[in-house]
Amino acid sequence: MIDIPVNWVQKIQNIDWSKVQESVKDYGPAIKVLQQTWSKESLLEISQGKLFVPDSVINEAIAKRIPAGGQVTGVTIKSHANGRMDIRVETKKVGPVELSGEIKEFVHNGDKSYVTYRVRSRNIPEHGLMSWIFSRISLSMAERMVGHIDMPDNLPVSIKHNTITVDYSQALAESDFGKTEYQGHKLTDMIEIEGATPKDGGIEFDTQLNVPDDVKKALVALLKDKEADLQESQADSSASSDQQNEN
Repeated sequence: MIDIPVNWVQKIQNIDWSKVQESVKDYGPAIKVLQQTWSKESLLEISQGKLFVPDSVINEAIAKRIPAGGQVTGVTIKSHANGRMDIRVETKKVGPVELSGEIKEFVHNGDKSYVTYRVRSRNIPEHGLMSWIFSRISLSMAERMVGHIDMPDNLPVSIKHNTITVDYSQALAESDFGKTEYQGHKLTDMIEIEGATPKDGGIEFDTQLNVPDDVKKALVALLKDKEADLQESQADSSASSDQQNEN
């Protein structure tokens, strides 16, 4: 296992694309999962060790995990340059609940995946609500790196005083990303998450992308094909718009 060099994209022109594309055809399911998980930009950031995810992206993911008709109607985070993360929870029963705290650990390494928060409050709300909130925040934060993870009924959440730990290892293992292999290599072994730090407007994740040599070309081809498809789609859309204007 090796880290992708920072300058690997510069070598794209030297690759025999016909051979790469033939190889990729045999691994359609894995490539599909990767396309749904990573953009070109996010993959490059992950490979270089830092991935910045805006609060707006995380909040959008959280919103999709809030069922209609429940007691909680909204959860949003706001990250700050001093490393603090504010959380606002809208509830029907008690109104808004506001918390502030720190991300002490955010880890994914092989089959070990968990997040630990330290809430800076003397008395945090009842444990059931805290488990509900932080389980959804944790999975939403992980999405940009490991794809969508379904919310299980029994996600392990431990609360000791004001420290909350969410273990999402089993939920990740049962996700599409967790169950997918490429040439015998599990996708979950390709990426490591070593930490997360709130910054102004978003969260910066410390990452490591461990990719075997036989996967390198497939990832490069994935980025090239995805970008080509986007450009083609934009060209078709532009042509369609021009035709409508003429009519």
